[in-house]
Amino acid sequence: MQLPIQSQSTLYAEPWEAGATPGDLAEIARAADRAGFHYLATCDHVAIPRRLAGAMGTTWYDPVATLAYLAALTTRTLLLSHVAVVGLRHPLLTAKQYATLDHLSGGRLVLGVGAGHVQEEFEVLGADFAGRGAVLDESIDALRAALGPEEFPEFHGERFAFSGLGQRPRPAQERVPIWVGGSSPAAVRRAALRGEGWLPQGDPRDRLPHQIARIRELRERAGLDGPFCVGAIAEPLYVGEARWDLGRRTLSGKPDALADSLREYAALGVHQVQLRFRSRGRAELVDQIAAFAADVAPHLS
Repeated sequence: MQLPIQSQSTLYAEPWEAGATPGDLAEIARAADRAGFHYLATCDHVAIPRRLAGAMGTTWYDPVATLAYLAALTTRTLLLSHVAVVGLRHPLLTAKQYATLDHLSGGRLVLGVGAGHVQEEFEVLGADFAGRGAVLDESIDALRAALGPEEFPEFHGERFAFSGLGQRPRPAQERVPIWVGGSSPAAVRRAALRGEGWLPQGDPRDRLPHQIARIRELRERAGLDGPFCVGAIAEPLYVGEARWDLGRRTLSGKPDALADSLREYAALGVHQVQLRFRSRGRAELVDQIAAFAADVAPHLS
């Protein structure tokens, strides 16, 4: 699941999140960890311009700080950046942050990366907005080297180059998985050819088969046959019958009916589905997480 509280766009945040505390975030993360959720995800924005603040809000927790905090509170759930805008930072800086996180969490990091879309963020940090796609491509390649097993990684690209510079601690994982986010043709191609996974951005169910077929075609053409994780973001979810207005897009009802709906993703070729539960407060959200684990998840295996 993408965690609440840590990002509060008006497109999806519940009203109660505006007054939520770090303690609320901690309890929700613990509940998901107890329930056996595969990963907890956080977003990445440095600063939101006024022109976008009405829709996006300005509450966006730093992903590395947040995931490190959650790593200390959980024991088994993976920790996903969904997504880190790595073009805002030099790859060695990104590698230092996320290698440390993987080391501290015992190898639970999944590094989700994306190109970003807020021009002012790039400009204020001196990053290349117009060329962000090409920067991301090279950043992924550089991160492969910088997050590998070598204490003194080496990389030579058009924009970034480093050698003879040591970084410890190394990641706990031998190979940190990189999942690429985005649904544009360029993002899908990048995921297929440079990542171990794809994180779509708002693709409805009827668009997924085309996107997944394209990924398979690109990987087969390139001779890539390693493990690859296809993701999806489900409609908002509520386990049971609510006594309040959930909105027309929310999936709700009996556990077996919800499981039937979610199983459709597997038939499309999806491996993991990201959930967001409707709720009116922390207690209701924790109850929803527990209800899903107890009553819906057993129907999915």
